[in-house]
Amino acid sequence: MTSVVIAAHDEAAVIERCLEGLRANGPGLDVVVVANGCADDTADRARRAGARVLELAAPGKAAALDAGDAVASSFPRLYLDADIVVPSGGVAALVAALGQPDGVLAAVPSRRVDVSGRPLLVRAYFAVNGRLPAYRDGLFGRGLIAVSDRGRSRFTGFPRMVADDLFLDSLFGPEEKRTVTSVVVVVEAPRRSRDLLRRLVRVRRGNAAMRRAGVKGLVTATIRPADRWAWWGVVRTRPQLWPSAAVYVGITTAAALWARMTPGAKGWARDDSTRGSSPGSAAEEAA
Repeated sequence: MTSVVIAAHDEAAVIERCLEGLRANGPGLDVVVVANGCADDTADRARRAGARVLELAAPGKAAALDAGDAVASSFPRLYLDADIVVPSGGVAALVAALGQPDGVLAAVPSRRVDVSGRPLLVRAYFAVNGRLPAYRDGLFGRGLIAVSDRGRSRFTGFPRMVADDLFLDSLFGPEEKRTVTSVVVVVEAPRRSRDLLRRLVRVRRGNAAMRRAGVKGLVTATIRPADRWAWWGVVRTRPQLWPSAAVYVGITTAAALWARMTPGAKGWARDDSTRGSSPGSAAEEAA
């Protein structure tokens, strides 16, 4: 049996679709939804869909993941965002990757970022972002990470920071991670340029906090360093992307400045523009 832990904060608009996708992956899944700080009926919808549900009064993804881990019954363990739909056969393929004899401890699907109907600036940003090398060997940006029993033993709990995927990525060496190209999840780009900027500010703050914690010894892992020049490698061989690169650099620079000016900002600061009819909103910047 495989356990799936879903941290869900006000996810009534998407939780049923997420759980329906898991049902399409067949029986034998232990699905735990941790509704944290919800003001909507996320928990009731998840129960009706057949998931085990925990309810926490306070919002917080890290605490929700730990609570789900505490009651999940089996391994491998999948950490899934509530707005991501796992395609049929996806769970089995990820689990199979973890079962290979070459030491793979964590696996992620490939991703396709849906930019249809988005403004030009958002489309230009993801024309570069989607080609960054970090997405070839990193565990972030998919909203879904599968970890083996041995992989989960690498840490006792999730740090109280927003960069949970960067944290997991830091625990495993290149040979211990695998992207399963046969499994593709659709992640949804922000619907407006300002939503993209806000999302990137949140990512920047979270990643910076994680790296500071690593330096101070609070996280016993090697945190992936930020590669601010990765975009150059993308456009160097694709000159047609230079206009998009200008947009990418402008948006990421603005996000970095905003994040530094407001380092103590609190809260999940989620992009709710993508909570709607289209699946997925895990498309975030790696750096």
